[in-house]
Amino acid sequence: MIETLLADLESRIDPAGEKKLLDEWIDFLEGGFSGYVFRPMRNHIAPPRVDWPTVTVNQALEDQEAMAIQQFGPVSAALEAGNGAILNIRSNYGTSTLPSLFGVEPYIMDETLNTLPTSLPMPGGIDGVKAALDKGIPDVHSVLGGKTLEMNRRFIEMMQPYPKVSEFVHIYHPDAQGPIDICEVLCGSEMFYYLYDYPDLMKQFLEMITETYVIFMREWEKIVAPKLDGYAAHWGMLHKGRITLRDDSLMNLSEEMYIEFVRPFDQRLFDEFGGGMVHYCGRGDHFARAMSEMQRLYSVNVAQPHLNDMEQVFKHTVDKGISVLGFTSQWVREHRKSLRDLRGLVQVV
Repeated sequence: MIETLLADLESRIDPAGEKKLLDEWIDFLEGGFSGYVFRPMRNHIAPPRVDWPTVTVNQALEDQEAMAIQQFGPVSAALEAGNGAILNIRSNYGTSTLPSLFGVEPYIMDETLNTLPTSLPMPGGIDGVKAALDKGIPDVHSVLGGKTLEMNRRFIEMMQPYPKVSEFVHIYHPDAQGPIDICEVLCGSEMFYYLYDYPDLMKQFLEMITETYVIFMREWEKIVAPKLDGYAAHWGMLHKGRITLRDDSLMNLSEEMYIEFVRPFDQRLFDEFGGGMVHYCGRGDHFARAMSEMQRLYSVNVAQPHLNDMEQVFKHTVDKGISVLGFTSQWVREHRKSLRDLRGLVQVV
């Protein structure tokens, strides 16, 4: 079936239109957009010529072809809608992709929920952290790490017979989260106590997590060669740099704790992979200033602007040349009268 679906995509992709859209994104990221908010659109609509099946998350976790159908489905939807999303797919095994390397027990959600899995914290509490440090850096080709890397190889094999799909559909990097998020998955909510009670030990643990992250991403880049020099696709968006970090866990930390336990490890990853974007859910205006001081932070994705003091966020993003990606059109419409100058650096979907 996947051959039929990829042939459908191949027949619908307009190379000139995709190149034009990409040029618009790059112009926006380089400060060349002068409008109020950036909302790119394709110059054509290309409905599917075949029926695209629905695949659940759990089906995709267990079968590579099902994973491919699940991932290429949104590519078809973007072409049908004519929206401005960059065509992209990923090997999608959830937030426990890297935590699984440390031996945590997976927790698969009920099929009816159609939600990505998570995992249970390491047993043993702080002794579990010490045991993980004693074991050292895990094998990134094991458990979900290996499954994720192998799926990327399959994506490339599947796309190879279809030149337009191969050129214009980007494989974006897996959900490796960020060091602090991985740490919380491994420790559970007890992590927030450990940061106070065992600060030196937790920094050692975060260092090991970060090094594991680097090794994993290097292995991923051996398989998936970047298509763009200095830019990367992610969630249908384009950003400068090669990596997107998810820092959801840090919303529960003070600015001081962020500076001590989060920023140094995020910076290491930005240094290693040419910078990129930070995503966070929840409220993050209290660490926006400190985050903006990172080198090679090019974009921020604020998932829930209604929970943030967006004036503080804008002050430490667009006012400093850092783009804000992924706002909803509805949020902008609701706040347009009160919104200040966004400096042409806010993208909406």
